[in-house]
Amino acid sequence: MTPAEEISPFCDDELRPLAAEMFAELRRISFDGVGITRESFGPLENAAQDIVARVAVENGLAIAHDRVRNLIVTLPGQEPDAPFIATGSHLDSVPRGGNYDGAAGVIAGLLALIHLRRHNITPARTVKLIALRGEESAWFGKSWIGSHALFGLLTANDLAQPRYDNRRPLRAYLEDVGADVAAIDRGEVLLDPSTVAAFLEVHIEQGPVLEASGLPVGIVTGIYGNLRHMDIACRGQAAHAGATPRALRRDAVVAIAALIMRMDTHWKLWLESGKQLAITHGIIGTDPAEHAISRIPGAARFSAEIRADDQATLDGFYALLRKEAAAIATGRNVEFTFDAAIINRPAPMSLAWIDELERLCAAEAVPQMRLPSGAGHDAAVFAYAGIPSAMIFIRNAHGSHNPDEHMEMDDFLQATRVLTRALCLPPING
Repeated sequence: MTPAEEISPFCDDELRPLAAEMFAELRRISFDGVGITRESFGPLENAAQDIVARVAVENGLAIAHDRVRNLIVTLPGQEPDAPFIATGSHLDSVPRGGNYDGAAGVIAGLLALIHLRRHNITPARTVKLIALRGEESAWFGKSWIGSHALFGLLTANDLAQPRYDNRRPLRAYLEDVGADVAAIDRGEVLLDPSTVAAFLEVHIEQGPVLEASGLPVGIVTGIYGNLRHMDIACRGQAAHAGATPRALRRDAVVAIAALIMRMDTHWKLWLESGKQLAITHGIIGTDPAEHAISRIPGAARFSAEIRADDQATLDGFYALLRKEAAAIATGRNVEFTFDAAIINRPAPMSLAWIDELERLCAAEAVPQMRLPSGAGHDAAVFAYAGIPSAMIFIRNAHGSHNPDEHMEMDDFLQATRVLTRALCLPPING
């Protein structure tokens, strides 16, 4: 076995052109005129998988698809029957998003395997790169679909979730790509957690912390949980804008605005008390078939998403949301109706792997810091399954889920060097 410290140096110049070429090709197939759109379980996510698969095969790596149609790229290890090390991320994007969210982790994993194969390095354990499908919640409301399905965690309600733009259910899209929908529907565990020694995910940071700190990479300590309502309806009574006095109005928009502002005030107070959380209302509107400038809106709909670093905070702030909604409904004579909540638990990362990644960063002279992830990632689902999981963040200058998402290639290659060493480590407990 070749110790991680004795691996042939990862040559940036050797693989930089291939990385640039792959990112450019992904952008070419998925640029929508404004940003990047690779819909979950759609043609462009399929095309992105094809790009990764082609480059893997061209470099002598074996490819396959699992029963969720996640793409698997394999480099055999010295102990082929021992639990393997998995790395990877996702290839779908939000509508009009950026080119690096998810894809950076898949390409980093692929470059690591290509480097090891080119230099005839056989890792202690077999390494599998997994390009996970359907990570983004923007399409169906459910996050991390490809990884949830692997561990039997998709429910009938999840499979019935409609795509946000055409209302076609997730089940139909899984059928489109050839997934084993019957097994997923039965809740079968399609990947035995005992066969996976660890899951390591490289991802761009989706916030400004590394950029503000002047550091190229970060080691993630944990992933926030989230609770989401895709569709909350507020119903009051439509009325004439000029003929209805304020005291007699049942204005759905004003009621929603009041709820949002109350929750924003609570959020500020909870942050000041040391709680780590966020609340967001990304969708809000009246019905365009009936709204008018001179009409008091009798109905409106909105979304709510709460994120927190621990379950007690998540549960407590959600209870406060429901309490405030009930109070506003009484005070303004309206009604709030919540759809089914979509819940993802917080996920701590492996302390042993955090320590090891820090050590490898030092060996590669890569400056780093520890930080939590407010954004969700597939690594959380692997952690739920009891698999030691860890993440490396890459500095990102312009945020994420927008067309201006940015990543310096030097930062990307530093993270990839650390990942390459990590994939060659012997088993780590915890």
